[in-house]
Amino acid sequence: CCSRYPSSPDGGSDLCGELRPYKSKHILTQPSLEIVHVPSHNFTLQYSILTQLVYYQDTVEREHQDSFCIKTQIQVNPNVHVFGVFDGHGQYGAQCSNFVNDILVEILSSDSTLLDDPLKAYTSAFLAINSELHDSEIDDTMSGTTAITVLDVGDTLYVANVGDSRAVIAVKNGDQILAEDLSVDQTSFRKDEYERVKLCGARVLSIDQVEGFKDPNIQNWGEEENEGGDPPRLWIPNGMYPGTAFTRSVGDSTAEKIGVIADPEISVVKLTPNHLFFVVASGGVFEFLPSRTVVNMVCPK
Repeated sequence: CCSRYPSSPDGGSDLCGELRPYKSKHILTQPSLEIVHVPSHNFTLQYSILTQLVYYQDTVEREHQDSFCIKTQIQVNPNVHVFGVFDGHGQYGAQCSNFVNDILVEILSSDSTLLDDPLKAYTSAFLAINSELHDSEIDDTMSGTTAITVLDVGDTLYVANVGDSRAVIAVKNGDQILAEDLSVDQTSFRKDEYERVKLCGARVLSIDQVEGFKDPNIQNWGEEENEGGDPPRLWIPNGMYPGTAFTRSVGDSTAEKIGVIADPEISVVKLTPNHLFFVVASGGVFEFLPSRTVVNMVCPK
């Protein structure tokens, strides 16, 4: 999802609804570019959606488990819009991502405190969704979804992250265009997240450590973007599951017992003319591409 700031207010259109990826290897959802005006600060949001099914040699017919939503004019307010990407995982990951996709905007839209206290509304929405997913007919014992969402209120972005998907914004700095992360991946590479899940009883080990190829007592896996190999994963004290590489998600009721939580981390950004666009994408993108590369792909020099 991209926002160009400022842009021509002419021809702005109001859109309502959710868009889902098709089961196709590579498709640019049509129409490729939409525009919605933000009258409170006299600029427009231009956005497009790209979905691509990752190719796995051993599972060619693997299901596309991601979903995304775009909802403009939340609470019939032309200055409030939501963009989100939900990256499902596990046997029922597609159902989990679609469930969260369907309900998140509904909960935010019905929350009378949304504009008064977006941070509180965001947090309560994710916790409520997590509880509803547990109580639904979807088996989330070993399935769930990460979620990265951006709530635009006028010239302010509220970015809520649960998991290892990511939002990044492009910032013009003189003749350069820089990439600034709007979220921080929630994995055991982070010392604070590692210590939190350890206190909840999680064993943190890579696959190689679990299988005896590496010393399990070495609790240092380097830096995430420089690692390139199998990441540290979470395991119950006396079992070989669930093996999640993230420390927060929606669903995953088994992993919840060892510290995987649905509490979002929320960042706030006040837009300026130097903010060119932002990108919201799943972990399937940022697992292989650093933020700088993603920004360059959207706006090559």
